[in-house]
Amino acid sequence: MKPLPRVVIVGFPNVGKSTLFNRLLGERKALVHTLPGMTRDLVTAEWRTGDRTLTLVDTGGMFGVRDEPLSELVRAKAWEAARSADLVLFVLDGKRDVTPAEEELFVSVRKLGRPVFLVVNKIDTPAEEDRATDFYRLGDAGLFFVSAEHKLNLEPLREAIAAALPAVVPAADVAEGALRVAIVGRINVGKSSIINRILGEERLLVSEVPGTTRDSTDTIVVREGKRFCLVDTAGIRKFSGARDDREKAGIVRAQANIRAADVICQVLDIQEFPTRQDAHIAQMAAASGKPLLLALNKWDLAEKDKVDPEEVRRHVFRRLGFVSYAPLVLISARTGQRTVKILETAEEVYRNATKRIETSKLNDFLGEISETAPPRGRDGGKIKVKYMTQTGVLPPTFFLFSHAKTTLSAAYERHFVELLRERFDFRGTPLRVLLRRS
Repeated sequence: MKPLPRVVIVGFPNVGKSTLFNRLLGERKALVHTLPGMTRDLVTAEWRTGDRTLTLVDTGGMFGVRDEPLSELVRAKAWEAARSADLVLFVLDGKRDVTPAEEELFVSVRKLGRPVFLVVNKIDTPAEEDRATDFYRLGDAGLFFVSAEHKLNLEPLREAIAAALPAVVPAADVAEGALRVAIVGRINVGKSSIINRILGEERLLVSEVPGTTRDSTDTIVVREGKRFCLVDTAGIRKFSGARDDREKAGIVRAQANIRAADVICQVLDIQEFPTRQDAHIAQMAAASGKPLLLALNKWDLAEKDKVDPEEVRRHVFRRLGFVSYAPLVLISARTGQRTVKILETAEEVYRNATKRIETSKLNDFLGEISETAPPRGRDGGKIKVKYMTQTGVLPPTFFLFSHAKTTLSAAYERHFVELLRERFDFRGTPLRVLLRRS
């Protein structure tokens, strides 16, 4: 099966590349911000326009941003994408004249030997287009005046892109049905490095600069016929500690990724764990009701003859006891040690989170528990529970029916949940148990 044609969007920072990407795609996949340098990694998506199916790629700015410490790495990623393109959309800012540096960059892009469309963005009125004569000196073939922000003149661009590229029958959408695993954690714990190691290539931008990842990036990986969508997210920390609004936007997107995930993989750093911020992120994961696994990264730094893995686990859950249901995987993104275990464990905890137990088995369990440890209300008194049933999944949710007008005591509910988890193997997923009057 031939790969889909690639349409790569390039240009200087803050010319509207990500806005154009989102408008063409028809969804807000790339983060957009008024400050330059929002996009760092490549953001890709399958795009259907007319009778064509294409791969659309958003890139970081191909020129330095004054306060961007990773300008060189971002630019290298953008050039890598441009060299792999079947068609390049070179985006310019229609609110200002072409700069000499942009003209030089345009010439360099054309030397790649790829078809190039000039897209002059931020042209909001016909009068602005009439005044934009400066752009014609770059050539009038493949020149488009658009406003991505206001959705103006995008259809001629879509039609020209479709006409310029061959029709390719797409393979089945590999993202469809893929298990969506959000890789979350605080800043600089190695989230992008883990995904790169699983993929076996440097797909995502990695550096020692804290907060390297801003936007969220989806990466599909197929292992033994099973599909996973790994979502690299920005490091989560308090807004008060964020350096600027771009980082804050990335944190908001990461929080949304937690809510949208099938499984959450929280990454910890063996050099400092678990921190207060680790606990905060784990609380967010628990509150989401999604299955969870913990990955303790940089295990290669541990002195194996002095570190007992079981003691490490006890140390983690002394602080994170409220997610003690989550399996802990000891990994190293640097060496690759057990990184693939993340995929296996994610599949296991998702299976547990979608498990349904027959009512008859639940009531057998309830009968046994009522004999050895009768249910207790919040006033400490015994409660007679008539029966229980499962009412939902993700997370598995159970109703206990009784004539009592109270609720289960917090201590008894924790005890009951642990026994329920152990009996029916609900490893990796939170459980909800609710008392209802009948």
